[in-house]
Amino acid sequence: MNSFSTFSFLLLLVLPLLASCHEKQVYIVYFGEHNGERALHEIEENHHSYLLSVIENDEEAKSSLIYSYKHSINGFAALLTPHQASKLSGMEEVVSVYKSEPRKYSLHTTRSWEFSGLEESVAPNSLKKDDLLLKAKYGKNVIIGVLDSGIWPESKSFSDEGIGPIPKSWKGICQSGDAFNSSNCNEKIIGARYYIKGYEQYYGPLNRTLDYRSPRDKDGHGTHTSSTAGGKNVPNVSAIGGFASGTASGGAPLARLAIYKVCWAIPKVGKEDGNTCFDEDMLAALDDAIADGVDVISISIGTKEPQPFDQDSIAIGALHAMKKNIVVSCSAGNSGPAPSTLSNTAPWIITVGASSVDRTFLSPVVLGNGKKFMGQTVTPYKLKKKMYPLVYAEEVINSNITKDLAGQCLPGSLSPKKAKGKIVICLRGNGTRVGKGGEVKRVGGVGYILGNSKANGAELAADAHLLPATAVDYKSAVQILNYIKSAKAPMAYIVPGKTVLHTKPAPYMASFTSRGPSAVAPDILKPDITAPGLNILAAWSGGSSPTKLDIDNRVVEYNIISGTSMSCPHVGGAAALLKAIHPTWSSAAIRSALITSAGLQNNVGEQITDASGKPADPFQFGGGHFKPSKAADPGLVYDASYQDYLLFLCASGVEDINKSFKCPKKSHSPRDLNYPSLAIPSLNGTVTVSRRLTNVGVPKSVYFASAKPPLGFSVEISPPILSFKHVGSKRTFTITVKAQSDIMGSIPRDQYVFGSYSWNDGIHNVRSPIAIKLA
Repeated sequence: MNSFSTFSFLLLLVLPLLASCHEKQVYIVYFGEHNGERALHEIEENHHSYLLSVIENDEEAKSSLIYSYKHSINGFAALLTPHQASKLSGMEEVVSVYKSEPRKYSLHTTRSWEFSGLEESVAPNSLKKDDLLLKAKYGKNVIIGVLDSGIWPESKSFSDEGIGPIPKSWKGICQSGDAFNSSNCNEKIIGARYYIKGYEQYYGPLNRTLDYRSPRDKDGHGTHTSSTAGGKNVPNVSAIGGFASGTASGGAPLARLAIYKVCWAIPKVGKEDGNTCFDEDMLAALDDAIADGVDVISISIGTKEPQPFDQDSIAIGALHAMKKNIVVSCSAGNSGPAPSTLSNTAPWIITVGASSVDRTFLSPVVLGNGKKFMGQTVTPYKLKKKMYPLVYAEEVINSNITKDLAGQCLPGSLSPKKAKGKIVICLRGNGTRVGKGGEVKRVGGVGYILGNSKANGAELAADAHLLPATAVDYKSAVQILNYIKSAKAPMAYIVPGKTVLHTKPAPYMASFTSRGPSAVAPDILKPDITAPGLNILAAWSGGSSPTKLDIDNRVVEYNIISGTSMSCPHVGGAAALLKAIHPTWSSAAIRSALITSAGLQNNVGEQITDASGKPADPFQFGGGHFKPSKAADPGLVYDASYQDYLLFLCASGVEDINKSFKCPKKSHSPRDLNYPSLAIPSLNGTVTVSRRLTNVGVPKSVYFASAKPPLGFSVEISPPILSFKHVGSKRTFTITVKAQSDIMGSIPRDQYVFGSYSWNDGIHNVRSPIAIKLA
């Protein structure tokens, strides 16, 4: 046999093996919940037996197992071929089998608490006796679990001075690793773990220069969210350059923090472009968090594409958490302003949108013709006070850049010869805001103006750029570009930024906040609520820089960033305070209290708007802007049990999420869930739904119903008066919604209209939003 024939023969033998190796991917095999009858080793043996049914070799079956979920969640993650996964999914005991997709999940990247009605910078003895923080003892002994990129334990926000012993209910651990050991935990950070098996299965061993193989945060995001939810009061802090100076505080300053690092740096991708969090790692973290004894879980992570509930690791883990009465707060996502872009829409999760606070960082642009355009920045760098040549990025690009990317200032796109010594205006669209500034600096530009795209409108995210810079809204950007075109020698100056408080109107909705309706469950109105998420100051990692760019060597203790990632821990912190005051309330009761007490008005007494000044709607803000102090005394709540959620899943076509629960033969609608809002995605004629209220206010109370019907519809509530004899009394009512025949023709069939209904006893106003679309 000649050498070519021998090679061909060997290739034929090897190819099937290579194909089968290549075919193998991580799948999650989910069985529902544990019945509590098996020991931990028996659970793992049981999971191993399922693998042996599709993998004949015992050693291969053992080595393919990545995680065995043993506490609340019953399932495992394993390396399987599509054929093996398909065989497992056909087994009667299996609820779902789904593939772990790399980059399916990613992170949704001080003044805020004061603006929400929780004073940060007042002495305890000057607080009123009924103040929420005092009532809640600042969240003392409530445990907040944070799934994120880890923590920087040396931050002053995580000092345990005066906090007291760790709660006896805590069962977690402090896991050692790179630059992290048990001494990095304390009475504030009471536990810390990391989950990397899924990540390393896909990417190979972690590059230790990119990230720490430990709970230590090399990104900044996890430190920021943890301190927002439960950081201590730290006076006299600010961002780089002295911006936003004052007291930094978490929502529940004396709460305990349990850290679960599940998100990691992506090889060959800049940290400013985000990171990744794997299904199997997050499920393991959620399973541990539930067993460890957390009271609240804050998850600023989500997907770009909507996921069915039985294939969404966050939804699955959160359902198990809900059964143990743990409140789960999740970010809505940063894919706005397009509709139906929401993440985390399961009704057992609090889904949080992002809005502004009443603080800006003003930095105007002055043009050579004398015109001035207001911008925002938190860069510490300043120009000498004189005019500089001004150019649009497309005038100073390299010759190989395509026209559609000409104004974007992407890495390597600008010419040093053309841009040196000039102020460059770049437009938002592709690439990161800070990355564009980094490119202008690379080519010797003296300053940088970031112009909003039409989609971003008037929302201005302030960034700690590497050079003098400011961001301007869409209308200003258009006028600056017109000036450049018309002037013979366009010139400009960027005025150094300054912090301005009590700006109006506030809050307004961030344009990036993801919008409803929910693509997965349109019968549930999401998001639930909005909270501060634009230009938020919180603690930062000493292993990262304020922009996360490779070329940025600055180290800061506190940093200003934006995203629903920032609004989510605000609600997590508020939930911790409510847990402290009402330890027996269910997670549904806490969510209801937050939604029905939320505010609809800004600080000029008008309805909350979007970033461009147009009226916002419940698909942006849910119930409204969160008001933790009002949520502590909501009067009435819409409660829901684990069984109610199983019935909701049955009605939504997910029938086997709990094998011991049989869906009723009589069909239900998903909108029958006792939710504190009402969504009807295809109204045909008349719809009647029932709701159940529980009195958590005072005995012998009487509530009167009222409604603000959506345009073109009637809303009737029956009975219109409800009496509650005792605290804990429950009453049921119906809401009947009908299209008004006389204006049916003028109602667009492809558009939602919005309204609300309320119950009022003279003290409490329990308001629920409505969203309706005709069939």
